[in-house]
Amino acid sequence: MATRRLTLVVPAAAAGMRLDRFLAGAAAVGTRSQGKQLIVAGHVRVEGMPRKSAFLLPAGARVELEVSEPEPLGIAPEAIPLCVLYEDDVLLAIDKPPGMVVHPAPGARRGTVVNALVHRLGTLAGVGSTERPGIVHRLDRDTSGVLLVARTPAALEALAREFRERRVEKRYLAVVRGQLRPDSGVMDRPVGRHPHERKRMSVRSRRGRAAVTRWAVVERLAGATVVRLEPETGRTHQLRVHLAAAGHPIVGDKLYGSRRAGRLPGPAGEFPRQALHAEEIAFAHPTDGRLLRVRAPLPADMEQLLARLRKPAADRPEKGRFA
Repeated sequence: MATRRLTLVVPAAAAGMRLDRFLAGAAAVGTRSQGKQLIVAGHVRVEGMPRKSAFLLPAGARVELEVSEPEPLGIAPEAIPLCVLYEDDVLLAIDKPPGMVVHPAPGARRGTVVNALVHRLGTLAGVGSTERPGIVHRLDRDTSGVLLVARTPAALEALAREFRERRVEKRYLAVVRGQLRPDSGVMDRPVGRHPHERKRMSVRSRRGRAAVTRWAVVERLAGATVVRLEPETGRTHQLRVHLAAAGHPIVGDKLYGSRRAGRLPGPAGEFPRQALHAEEIAFAHPTDGRLLRVRAPLPADMEQLLARLRKPAADRPEKGRFA
C-alpha cells in the first residue's frame, strides 16, 4: 500500500499535549486510536526520535509521520437533502438537522451527513479518514446547526489547524432549565470521561482536560433561560456537561439532565432532544484567509419550544427577547 510522509509543527496551544492526542487532531489521522497504531508501528517520530503515545510534546516540535494513502470510500451515497448555508470549491457549510448522525458508526451506518455528502459531491476519497471524509468537526446527533465540511485534503488540514489552535469562533444557543445567574459569566472546569459511566463526560473526571465556556443570558422565561454559549475549547459534550454541572442542564438532555426534573412548566411540556443549536461559526477561509461567518437559523422545534415557554408570560412586559 502506498504511503506518504507528513510533518506537523506543534503550536503553542498544544504544548504539553500527549503525542497520541495531538495526532488525533491531524486530518490525516483523525482519531486517537489511529494515532496510537501509527506510533506502535514506528511510523511517528518527534524531532527524529521515536516516542511513546504518552510523550508530552513541547511547543515548536516537529512531528513526522508516515500514513497510508487513502482507500476508496466504502460509504453508500444516499439522496438525503442538505440545507447548504455556504459552498465553494474547497468547503461546504450545512445546517445539520436534529436527529441526524454526522458520520457512519456502529448502529448508524446509513442516513448520516456523510452518506448525503457522498451523494451530493460525488467523491471525498482522500479528504480525511474513509469513515468520516471531509468532516472537520462534529455535532451530537440531537444538536442542530452549522457544520463545516472540507472538499479537499488541503482545506481539511487548514481547517483542522484552525480548530486545533482555537482560532475558530463558535456560538451556540441553548434553552436551559431554571434561571441561570448572573446575566453572563465563564465556566472554567476541566472535562473528561466520567469515573464510573463510560458513556458520559464529567467535570469530576480524574483526567479532565481544560474546558472553558463563555455564556450570556439572552432571554428569561418561565422555568427556563435562553443562553448564548461561546466555547473556547472543544471537549466532548462540553456545553452539556458545563451547564449540567452548574445546575442548569439543557432542556431535553436525557444524558445530563436531572432524572427528577420532570416536565417543563405550563404548556411547554417536555422536549424530545437537547435544546442546543450551533448558531454561528467564524473562521479564516482555508484558501485566501478571509474571514467567513456562517449562521444557521433557529430550527422550527426550538422556535416552537420558545413560543410555548413564552405563553405563561404573554400578558407581562417582554424583557430581553432576542432577534
